[in-house]
Order: sequence, then C-alpha cells, then structure tokens
Amino acid sequence: MQKVTLYNTATRKKEELKPINAGKIGIYSCGPTVYSSPHIGNMYSYICWDVLVRTLEYLGYEVKQVVNITDVGHLVADSDSGEDKMETGSRKEGISAWDLAKKYELEFMENLKKLNIQVPWKLPRATDHIEEQIKLIQLIETNGFTYRTSDGIYFDTAKFPGYGDFAGLDLTKMREGARVEVNEEKKNPTDFALWKFSPENEKRQMEWDSPWGRGFPGWHIECTAMSVKYLENPFDIHTGGEDHIAIHHTNEIAQGYGAWGKQTANIWMHNAFITFDGAKISKSTGGLYSVFDLEKMGYEPLAYRYMALSSHYRKGISFSLDNLKTAETALNKLRGYWFSLREDQASRGGKIDEKYRNDFVAAISNDIAMPEAMAVVWTMLRDETVSKPDRLATLIDFDRVLKLDLGVDSREKVEIPEEIRKLGEERWRAKQAKDWSLADRLRVQLEEAGWGTADSAGGFKLVKLPKGN
Repeated sequence: MQKVTLYNTATRKKEELKPINAGKIGIYSCGPTVYSSPHIGNMYSYICWDVLVRTLEYLGYEVKQVVNITDVGHLVADSDSGEDKMETGSRKEGISAWDLAKKYELEFMENLKKLNIQVPWKLPRATDHIEEQIKLIQLIETNGFTYRTSDGIYFDTAKFPGYGDFAGLDLTKMREGARVEVNEEKKNPTDFALWKFSPENEKRQMEWDSPWGRGFPGWHIECTAMSVKYLENPFDIHTGGEDHIAIHHTNEIAQGYGAWGKQTANIWMHNAFITFDGAKISKSTGGLYSVFDLEKMGYEPLAYRYMALSSHYRKGISFSLDNLKTAETALNKLRGYWFSLREDQASRGGKIDEKYRNDFVAAISNDIAMPEAMAVVWTMLRDETVSKPDRLATLIDFDRVLKLDLGVDSREKVEIPEEIRKLGEERWRAKQAKDWSLADRLRVQLEEAGWGTADSAGGFKLVKLPKGN
C-alpha cells in the first residue's frame, strides 16, 4: 500500500498515515448546520475532504466517511451564548425548525451533487442521536468532569490538564481576560455546555427529556457521540475547517478525554479559509455567494471545484469572480485536451503512463498536494513523447481524484448557434493558414461561450462542453 503523509494539527507536523485496520480508513468530517443556505466558503471544506477521500480510494484504501448534519444545539456565538441557530432561522423564515432543517439539508445535498462531491458513507443527524449524546454525557459525568448550573450541564475544563494544547491556547491569559458577566456560574471561561436546559417559561421547538431536565444537547457533544458510533474509538482521521480548532475540536478532544481518557481521532486535519479581498468570507467582507448564485451568473459549479484544486487545502483560496473565470477557462482548456484526444482515432486502447502516474501519486500522497498534482496533469498533456492514447488513458485515470468529469462523454446532439458555428469555421481557417495566434484567440472565445473543438485531419467538430452533474 502506498505510503501517505498527512499534516496532523494535534502534533503540528506531517505524519505517516497508519490505518487502524489494514487497508481501511475511517474519516469523520464536521458537517453543516442546516439553518441557512451553504455558501461557497462552507462548500470549500467539503471539496477538500472529498479530494482526501478520493485520493485514499485511488491509492487502494477502503474509505468510510461520516459527515454529520447539525440540526440542533449550535448556538449563534459558536459557544454557549446566544440562541440556537435553528430557532433563529425558523423565526426568520416563518417555518418550523424541523422544516428548516429539511430544507437546507436538501440544499446541502444538491450542492454536493453540483460540485461532484460524493455522498458520504453516513450522514447522521444530531436530532436522530439524542440518546447516544445523553449516554455520552452520563459517562463524562460519572468520570467527574461535569457540574450543573442554572442553564445546563457543563464540562469542567480545569479537570483536563491538556485542554489548551491542541489549539495552543494560553489559558492563564484567557482567565485573566474573561468576561465572567456572560455566565457568572461557569467555573472557568473555557467551560462549555454538554446539555442546555430549555427556558422555564418558553417551549422550544426542539427539546427532549434527560436525566438532568428537559432541554437539548450542546453543539460539541454530537460529533463525539456520532463519530465513535459509526467509526471506531479511536478512528483514523477527523477533518474540519481551521475555525474549528480553538473551540469545537478542542472541546471534542476534551469530551474524549472525559469519557475515555484519550483522543477519538489519530489525525486531525483542517482546511484554511476561503478569503474575499484578503479577509475570510463573511457578511461584513462580502463574497457570500452560493453555488446557485454562481450558476445564475453563468459560472459552472465544477469551475469552482477546479479553483479549489489549484491551491493546497492548508493554504485556502483567494476568491474573486475574476479568479473563478480564470479557473473556468483552465477547466475548459483541460476538457479541450480530452475532447481532442478522444476524437482522434489514434486515441484508442491507450495505457496509463507509469512515469506520470508515479509523479501524480507522489504529489497526492504528500499531504494531498493538489497544486503539484495539477502541474503533473498539465505537463503530461503537453508531453508529445507520450502517445495520444496513453495521454488520454492517463488523464481519465487522474480524473478519479480530480472528479472534473473529463472522461465522461456526456455530449448530446444540440443545436449549434450560428455565431458559434462561424467562430468555429473562422478558427479552422486560421489554423489551416497557420495563424496560430488568431486560432488560439478564437478557441478561447469558443471555450468562454461553452464550446470545445475536436480537430481531425478532415476537419473539426464543435462540441458543447459538459456541465457538472
């Protein structure tokens, strides 16, 4: 089995992936809170971890990925203050919290489809696992890590000596600067809720009976409960955005320590932010496009996937519509290679080029280094010492990881607009006259309009470039 190295946030270094079970990998990826439409910053994380899954599968591993659906317990402040995001969203849209969750879970699934992100092995909902969460809290309580306040059951982080290690937190400074007025009953500013009580004079839409009183689970407990239910304890890899490091994943690690005296994952991986004008995408900085917004503006969802592949997951991407346009042009150019090779009758019966496959494997095995992997793709396509049949076979093989649908002949008989036909004929005449500069400019115009050209000795064909599935 191919050696794979991954950056482990817990140790702050690259480590060799050593599967708990030979040839098998269990991955838990923190999923969406389904209270509103996912934006492209949210979806970037799932592209990153889809590439991780596809990489491991490409290398021969059997992968089981679990992505949770948070439909209760995630408070507005990402900690223990404010209202539940589901309750807030319900009031805003005038529908029940349950209907809100269904609406945005379906929208999330549609996003996965448009971005060629394969559906995870399991997609458990927090509300379907209340019993597991209660049992886990009881175990933590039995081990002496909890205390009760007027608003819930809290984890006492002072009982976990290594609480701040994962995120490099300076607990002394945090205690000195704590705003205790937020919750005067908390023993330590870093303590967090495992179970929250429902308000005495208010009935929540989502609430359950528990040994401590009627209420709902805290945000962090669901991931610990569901990851070990569906995978193992410990399991191989836990993933999420870098914003999860300081609070959510730090608290997950604390819960694992409180319940079993150990971390629940061997390797913790985090993707960097997607930025807009140099700042993390947010309501204040702008750039809160959804995949549907990009489609309405004429961009193909897989162009965004290509954009994500152009940068390392720990670096993130700088988003702008100009950068997306550049990515779409590059994607169409890549498809143009595929169509050209596919239409050439010589491009039959090829085999994967071992040299380039080894280079590709070396890149993806080194902490999923996709920029280096993409460089291998382009170098291979331009290498005329590799036969056309072999280049085609190698490109289709690489697309098992890229998942840009390069090897799917999804062309249909469509009506070719007259202006597109004229552009195609003009390009062909320029090529015959060896006016390469003009021919290339016209090719780019065609690709920007969504059309590719497949040339052969007898002429050319115009092909509608495929859209993402």
